[in-house]
Amino acid sequence: MTKNVKLTAQIRNEENDKVKIIRKNGFIPAVVYGNNLANKNIKIKKIDFEHAFRLAGEFNLIDLEIDREEPVKVIIKDVQKDVIKNNIIHVDFYRVDMTKKITTQIPLNFIGESKAVKELGGTLIKDMDNVEVRCLPSDLVSHIDVNLSRLENFGDLIRLNDLNLPEGIELVSETNEVVVGVRETKVEEEVVKPVEEVAGVAEAAPAEAGDKTEKESTEQIKPEGKDK
Repeated sequence: MTKNVKLTAQIRNEENDKVKIIRKNGFIPAVVYGNNLANKNIKIKKIDFEHAFRLAGEFNLIDLEIDREEPVKVIIKDVQKDVIKNNIIHVDFYRVDMTKKITTQIPLNFIGESKAVKELGGTLIKDMDNVEVRCLPSDLVSHIDVNLSRLENFGDLIRLNDLNLPEGIELVSETNEVVVGVRETKVEEEVVKPVEEVAGVAEAAPAEAGDKTEKESTEQIKPEGKDK
């Protein structure tokens, strides 16, 4: 189900509301566009937007009230952040037409346990975190569940067409790509030399060392009377 998220904003005067001043005063500059209406430059309180963003993310509708006008339905289309401090510096809102389908990404929520992972020690491989769908704005959901309990053996897969989509939502992709699967976890075997071989090397080492020492000592002793 979608969450009922509300947010208030103010029209931004480009001449008087400089971007740096807006941010300094605790606001975020933003724009609202879409639905064949004129773009609106607005500003929203930073603390209010962060709260709404936590609730709605980029996948839920927001009732955006601009200067106490009738709220409009929007979704967060883009959030720009400062690459150094990771602060939100600009937001794009897309104004939706509730009578027309939109295309968007909805996150996948992996639930349940895989027998192939829990009991057989397999490795879970996720190929997707979001799925692209088409639906009416009123049919948007916060996530789509993927039940991992279907993965019982190595090589089992859950594909796009296996997803249990909520009513009114359809996949955009015509392919049947893999969403998640399980593969066998392979452990590299340690190469162990036979005990006899290890023992033989250990016994040979002192003898070789002794032969070398004796040889070196012989070379260092020169016969008397032959020095020139």
